[in-house]
Amino acid sequence: MLPARWLALALLTVPTSAHTALAQAAPAVKLTPFVSGLEQVTALTHAGDGTNRLYAAQQDGRIRLIAGGKVQPNLFLDLRKRTAAGGERGLLGLAFDPAYKTNRRVYVHYTDLNGDTVLARYSATADFSRADPASARTLFTAKQPYANHNGGQLAFGPDGFLYLGLGDGGSGGDPQNNGQNLASPLGKILRFDVRADTPKPAPGNPFASRKGANPYIWAYGLRNPWRFSFDRTSGDLIIADVGQNEQEEVDRQPRASKGGENYGWRIREGQRCYDPSSNCPSTGNGGAALQAPVLVYGRTEGQSITGGYVYRGSAIPALKGQYVFADFATGNLWAAPASGSSWKKAQIGKVSNPATFGEDEQGELYVAEYGSGRVLKLGR
Repeated sequence: MLPARWLALALLTVPTSAHTALAQAAPAVKLTPFVSGLEQVTALTHAGDGTNRLYAAQQDGRIRLIAGGKVQPNLFLDLRKRTAAGGERGLLGLAFDPAYKTNRRVYVHYTDLNGDTVLARYSATADFSRADPASARTLFTAKQPYANHNGGQLAFGPDGFLYLGLGDGGSGGDPQNNGQNLASPLGKILRFDVRADTPKPAPGNPFASRKGANPYIWAYGLRNPWRFSFDRTSGDLIIADVGQNEQEEVDRQPRASKGGENYGWRIREGQRCYDPSSNCPSTGNGGAALQAPVLVYGRTEGQSITGGYVYRGSAIPALKGQYVFADFATGNLWAAPASGSSWKKAQIGKVSNPATFGEDEQGELYVAEYGSGRVLKLGR
């Protein structure tokens, strides 16, 4: 499921007060408890249907509905009989179709009972109170060679296509070199056209016509992209990639990109050469130049990045245009102006095991604590 080292890191706790004052010179932000009673939240999102509801995916396979500031007693969807949960496996991604109000389609990414990746679609009932288990349709699968580095994020881009982030398949150091292997879907951002009943590679996918390449690949060279998001104003794709031993990184792909970016793993880890056998060339498999991260941090500040969002809400004017993210191990919560090729972060708080962020329909941000089952809302 989540970033490497999660089982060990989940034992760490970082104290969080109900209202957390932030570092000097950082935006004035508070973290206020929003809901509690959840379990090991891995994804948090809204349906874009005007209801202002939030949906929380739990690692064990359950999707919980949050309405009126309360966790509702009835499950939206229960995938526990289909999901192998534990370690870095489980229900890892959740996204609602841009046309959800009319087609009622919901997409999930989970680890099946064999430990492999499944992308599936469900249809909500006519009253939108739950997803119908009988409507399940498997859209894509991928074999997982190891139990870790599953990635997990699902999100629709501004182009209307569905993006899925997968880790390199696990173990340590990418022993199968999946990140640079264009035949493998692992270590990649994949892009699907799901408008028809049967999914297909999105038009313009950069390797769709290359012999031997996986046609769904949009970007590659990733180790374990634990959360990516699209800036709702610029349309840029922001990827948080969990590091190996030295550096965590944030990568940015401009909206105007035609895809095919190579973010360097396992040739590089962040800004540093990782694979000595490669002599760290400036290009990788496929001939694309390696893309430099816009932000890195080392082991003195954290061990497992949790990606967030560029803030576009209205409650915290000083935070607008800043990328908000965190580290699962240390609980450090940061913001960095999302512009230019080198971003500078400032600490804005502490969170206990921040597993994932969520954005509501108004662009306000939330962060879920893995161990406590709480969701906190960012405010001022």
